[in-house]
Amino acid sequence: MRRSLLGRLWPGATATALFVIFAFPVYWMFATAFKPTNDILTDNPVWFPTDITLDHFDRAVHADHFWTLVGNSLTVTLLSVSMSLVIALVASFALARMRFKGRRGFLVVFMLAQMAPWEVMVISIYMIVRDNDMLDSLVPLTVFYTMMVLPFTILTLRGYVAAVPKELEESAMVDGCTRTQAFIKVIFPLLAPGLMATSLFGFITAWNEFPLVLILNKSVEKQTLPLWISQFRTAFGDDWGATMAASSLFALPILVLFVYLQRKAVSGLTAGAVKG
Repeated sequence: MRRSLLGRLWPGATATALFVIFAFPVYWMFATAFKPTNDILTDNPVWFPTDITLDHFDRAVHADHFWTLVGNSLTVTLLSVSMSLVIALVASFALARMRFKGRRGFLVVFMLAQMAPWEVMVISIYMIVRDNDMLDSLVPLTVFYTMMVLPFTILTLRGYVAAVPKELEESAMVDGCTRTQAFIKVIFPLLAPGLMATSLFGFITAWNEFPLVLILNKSVEKQTLPLWISQFRTAFGDDWGATMAASSLFALPILVLFVYLQRKAVSGLTAGAVKG
């Protein structure tokens, strides 16, 4: 009886402890953003803010170049996610449905590309961009962000395409559809969970990426929010309220997107990993 009770308690206790460990820094960041400066700098921590203020957020959003950097981050993130999805849809269909020489080699290359750390390739990337006179541009960021998320997107969507019975596609083609029409009308609607999972992964990867923009874009007007966050304390001194407000604004889009897509994302990652 005691073993059975312990067997039920320890998974819940472990999950609760992990939740507290990972969630508390996020809570403290948002809570600090709403606290008055006196509550932030006090020797006795204020765990739950009572006197809520928005002054820190006002200071953050009126910082120099803030909205320009928001536009830059959204541009490169949305474009890279969209481009990776379009390319991955075509590539995953080819890898899952078609048989051609070198197919397994392509899969191995995608897996190796997924495992390769991008940080060690920063120098070569910088030389390529410099030699093509494209420093301080959003175009290289968009292209390389697309390449960063593309292997994972292709491998995940390939599993989803392979999970769709071929008979559905063949039936559509018997009814008069071309292969392209069968893909759009039959297979594509069934890929929604996989598309959501890969979109979430791509958005998080591109939105948070730091090393490339640090190396390639020296002009402030061509940088993105991660670099702005890293320099915020330097520009505003020990204004921890404004720093936490800026960090909260940066994290908010990812948190909202994750909460909205979490169920579909988890099922999409699981299905894409075990099928095909």
